[in-house]
Amino acid sequence: MEFGISRCSVCQRTGSMCICGGCKTVFCLKDFNEHRQQLSNRFDHDIVRFHDELLSRMKQINDSSNELFTQINRWEATTIDKIHKAAESARQKLNKMLNYEKEIFKEQFANLTKQIRFQREENSFVENDIQLLKHKLNKMQQSLRQLTGQDKSNIVLIENSKINWNNLIYLQKQQLILPSPSTTITLTTKWTQNGLTVAGGYRKGSGFNQLYCPNGFFVDDNLTVYIADFSNNRIVEWKFDSSSGLVIAGENGQGNRTDQLDGPIDVILDKEKDSFIICDKRNRRVLKWPYRGGTSGQTIIPNIDCACLTIDQDGFIYVSDIRQCFVKRWKIGETQGTIVAGGNGKGDRLDQLNSPTFLFVDREQSVYVADRDNHRVMKWPQNAQEGIMIAGGEGQGNTLTQLSSPCGILVDQLSNLYIADRGNHRVVRWAKDSDQGTLIVGGNGQGQQSNQLNEPKGIAFDRHGNLYVADCWNHRIQRFSIDSNPTS
Repeated sequence: MEFGISRCSVCQRTGSMCICGGCKTVFCLKDFNEHRQQLSNRFDHDIVRFHDELLSRMKQINDSSNELFTQINRWEATTIDKIHKAAESARQKLNKMLNYEKEIFKEQFANLTKQIRFQREENSFVENDIQLLKHKLNKMQQSLRQLTGQDKSNIVLIENSKINWNNLIYLQKQQLILPSPSTTITLTTKWTQNGLTVAGGYRKGSGFNQLYCPNGFFVDDNLTVYIADFSNNRIVEWKFDSSSGLVIAGENGQGNRTDQLDGPIDVILDKEKDSFIICDKRNRRVLKWPYRGGTSGQTIIPNIDCACLTIDQDGFIYVSDIRQCFVKRWKIGETQGTIVAGGNGKGDRLDQLNSPTFLFVDREQSVYVADRDNHRVMKWPQNAQEGIMIAGGEGQGNTLTQLSSPCGILVDQLSNLYIADRGNHRVVRWAKDSDQGTLIVGGNGQGQQSNQLNEPKGIAFDRHGNLYVADCWNHRIQRFSIDSNPTS
């Protein structure tokens, strides 16, 4: 405390005073002592009591009450049950195989018995016959020893050596990022012109730090990027600020098995079903793949020349068919789907499409279609019989009223349209009801510099409003941050 001559803030008396070193309030000695007592009571209540409560709770901690232990126990029981079922299935299959082998053995032995009896009764045998019969009996003896397990059988047990028992279940700490309100993007929003490579960028290749012609992708709330790595036939997870990716689907090479992919061109996350939805282009199918730990997918839409897909707020999946020139909406479990855009043959009428690719669906279930070979973007309101041309349509070209093979499309909260103008190596924005676009990023010629693009495909915003671009033939994903200090 400090001493000085002033007036007490409580009783207003003058004389020798004390000044509290914390709140700097002036007190007489009596009121200062009362102030100290109040601080002491507050310390006991707010600090000591709180501390003692925490200490008591700490002593009562029971590790086994943690919900994670319950989850582990549940996983253990489920896994053991699966192992029991797998073992029982193997036993049943072995019995079936052994019974089949026994029937063959019995049939062959019966035939040999008939032959021996006939030749003995007819006395019609010579030295060669004896030698041949002995050889057959030796073979039957060998088969019998195999059936009884005395000799090595032609039936072998194959164990899955790919299972890593140490990583079958594991724990890790994760960075918790609290959701924040999405950044509102307006017509005045601008982005830095030099992109930052957040995935790939080490030329084309199949290494964990490489991509090969990335197409569709999405960015989650943790800024992790999930990429359809088209020419590597895989889906890659690339965490924020990581120098390499993790293959989460299609790690078994190019093919058409359920654990393989062949030219995946787009991927989305169905949060409700906890699974990825993958557009497996060259296999002409759409797959559902488990979000965590999945080793194979399930075909949910077969026989479709899928070029892109998206999902609406009600869980309906939309898929563009690049050859049939339509967009269909599917509910998981449906076998046919419903045409929501196109479907009237290839053409440039308002009720037609020509090689539709990327899609966007708004809250009113209007479908936006990148009508690639018509060099335009179409909007099909719900239940419409024809579309509305909202960008391009002036022929292929590089003016701001034209597009060249448009790909990725996005619509912001104000209904402004963003387009990956693939053939012009740029991303443009078309304001609502505008007849021309404005340049957002790229547009500096085809190239690999940080301010250039080489046939951009998919585009996406993260929750902060930063723009991500699949820079296809530069084999990278670029992030263009919102410019907080635009020059104009």
